[in-house]
Amino acid sequence: MDTETLLREWSLITGLLPADWRELARTSGAFTRGREIRDPDTLLLMLLLHVGTGLSLRQTVARADRAGLASISDVSLLERMRKSAGWLRLLAERIFAEKAHGEVLRGAFEGRPIRVVDATTIREPGSTGTDWRVHYALRLPSLECDFFEVTDPSGGETYTRLPVTRGEVILGDRGYSHRQGVAHVVEGGGDVIVRLNTGAFPLRNARGAEFDLFGSLRTLSEDKAGDWPVYFAASGQRYAARVIARRKSEEDAKRSREKLLAVARKKQKKVRPETLEAAGYIIVLTTLGPECPAADVLELYRFRWQVELAFKRIKSLLGAGHVPKKDPDSARAWIHGKLLMVLLIEKLGEAAQLFSPSKHGGPAKQSLAGIRRSPRQPARRGIPAVPAQRVAEAGQVARREAEGANPHPTAAAMSQSHCGLGLA
Repeated sequence: MDTETLLREWSLITGLLPADWRELARTSGAFTRGREIRDPDTLLLMLLLHVGTGLSLRQTVARADRAGLASISDVSLLERMRKSAGWLRLLAERIFAEKAHGEVLRGAFEGRPIRVVDATTIREPGSTGTDWRVHYALRLPSLECDFFEVTDPSGGETYTRLPVTRGEVILGDRGYSHRQGVAHVVEGGGDVIVRLNTGAFPLRNARGAEFDLFGSLRTLSEDKAGDWPVYFAASGQRYAARVIARRKSEEDAKRSREKLLAVARKKQKKVRPETLEAAGYIIVLTTLGPECPAADVLELYRFRWQVELAFKRIKSLLGAGHVPKKDPDSARAWIHGKLLMVLLIEKLGEAAQLFSPSKHGGPAKQSLAGIRRSPRQPARRGIPAVPAQRVAEAGQVARREAEGANPHPTAAAMSQSHCGLGLA
């Protein structure tokens, strides 16, 4: 989301937040007094300008000062950011909870902590030219970021980075499909569900022979999951596991293979026949025992895939920004702020579908009740909001800066939804 859109649509964005979001700013300790930053609206706006638009702290405070939002130093804003980590997490958690994913985490996984782990590379904008890799883990369904690590780009994705709690289940994509990492989780008393990297994770069957993965996959029908006991070796130890797979529909399989071939053409590489065949299946490796049915394991991983859609958006947002490199509190705030931006963009997209194209952005009365709030309407419970004039002026400043910096807007900057939300 660009700066101008954020400022222009501020009243709509705040209407998508939990009803008590301003009170949460106070009770969480993010906002305690209105000196340099006069209210929770201004604080959140400045934080989202920083984490959501790629501005550095110094650029953020300079833009806020020119727009008349606040006069504050970058050091002071960093301190506010440190104190806002819990607030941003609560806001993201509340919005995520509205999606009602709780059913997936019950049944065979009742009472077990569930974590999703991922990593992404960041290339900082401007003169720094520095690359970093951020590794992070989120707890489900709370979305609490309970682990992060910033490394150089050579820092690989692996479970061995994570502290493991006994009884937890850690979900990972194909990048975490390594024997040493999975063994690390098992030794710590946890379990994994990880997308199997068919070419880098040798497996044996119960007789000690090489596991015939593709021979097993070919026996599957489209409506039934396969479940095969296997084991793997790491550091001289044997570990029991299961391969669970389901055949994709013909349409999904075709789409996956076309994507593989497109990437290979772009990189001028050839795709192995085994890779193309594997693209026709969902294949996961899990160390969970048979008490967890195969269908439940796949459903939980499917939920991880739904979260992956959010991760893809997070990675898009993380692709430009100045990640805090040493301060744990500001780094957590930065990650939660990115996640909050993703969830807000999703909600904005949902709201966009409720507008009537024939009226050029006119809201549908019954569907948008409670979503859009007039900038002049008093804030809930008497807590002051950012005045409409101040937001409008900030938007004009951002627009003038954008036009001055780039008189020929890019397609991405011009990309807007039909209702004028401008989700670029």
